[in-house]
Amino acid sequence: MLVAQAVFARPGEFTRADVAGATGMTRSTVSRLVDQLVAGGILAEDDPAQRGRGRPGVPLRPAPGTFVALGLEANVGHLASYVIDLAGRVLARRFVTDDLAGSDADATLARLADLGAETLADAPAGAHLLSAHVALPGIVDHDAGVLLRAPNLGWSQVAVLPHLARWASERTLTGLDNEADCAALTIAQPAPGYPGDLDSFVYVSGNVGIGSSTVLGGQVLAGRHGWAGELGHVCVDPDGPVCGCGARGCLEAVAGRRALLAASGRDDWDVLVADAAAPDPDPALAAALTRAGRALGIALSAALNLLDLSHVVLGGHLAELADALTPAVRAELDTRVLSGPFEPVQVSVRTAAEAPGALGAAYHGIATLLADPARVLADEASEPDAAAAQA
Repeated sequence: MLVAQAVFARPGEFTRADVAGATGMTRSTVSRLVDQLVAGGILAEDDPAQRGRGRPGVPLRPAPGTFVALGLEANVGHLASYVIDLAGRVLARRFVTDDLAGSDADATLARLADLGAETLADAPAGAHLLSAHVALPGIVDHDAGVLLRAPNLGWSQVAVLPHLARWASERTLTGLDNEADCAALTIAQPAPGYPGDLDSFVYVSGNVGIGSSTVLGGQVLAGRHGWAGELGHVCVDPDGPVCGCGARGCLEAVAGRRALLAASGRDDWDVLVADAAAPDPDPALAAALTRAGRALGIALSAALNLLDLSHVVLGGHLAELADALTPAVRAELDTRVLSGPFEPVQVSVRTAAEAPGALGAAYHGIATLLADPARVLADEASEPDAAAAQA
């Protein structure tokens, strides 16, 4: 585990000697573990690099094209799938636009699985399928493989894992995760296991509704059950409109895409985005944007005060409207975040992949490998030894 994690975090930079120094293991132990990881297709060796006198070191990196991970996403407006390898290279992808609100869950998930099979057909011949994970916009039971509730899709108590049964095996992991958690992982890690420049933040994204995730030290904090991060259902106005979840005055009911379209008197999102960028939006749109920005700032202030964080990343439709929303958001953050005078709150927009939830779902499979590489080593599949567990 330690060896693989060290190399994935510094691809192309660490030699065996560097790994030994970083992990505290002896060079002989590291060399033996690296040999296993290279033979098993998890690590690859670059050409030797000369660093001063002596024998040149051999840089290590995640092996390309040996293992692949499938990430799937069903959201209110689309289906998506990604196939990536251990180096994080996108080998194939699919994206299908559709209105899936109120759709039949089993029929839609069957379509998603077929889309994943099409995408996998483009993967390199001979690559082993490491994992197949689904990202969904709702609260999920990871252990049971059940989507408990996704208000904007209109789904509840949906068994997801049977739709992945075609890929399930002892060496292929299947599972499901929250879409916002998956998307946040791709911001924290530009490639699987590779830490980015921003390691602690609150991620808030919108499609039809609003999802969020908290990342601390590069790791997604999903909560005790995996249900943390439902910022879209924080109350910002007890007398506000009824949300799709059934409660009144949720952030989503004020700043979600549907809410903004309705409040601005528009029915086309692209038109709304273009009008919001105009120097002088019409009164209805200006009022809707101000109200949404205030609501978002109020909800974020509560989250930042509670979590001791000072960076917010906007995604989805909130990123598209960042320039228009930020003044009202900033006004609330500057007033409400207690730590602001000592560490000013930063609000940024990070360009994400199309359907980052699907990409992040693929990342999750590789994260599982990094937690236990011995599980997938071909020569250790039946009886991994204790030393391989350290790899």
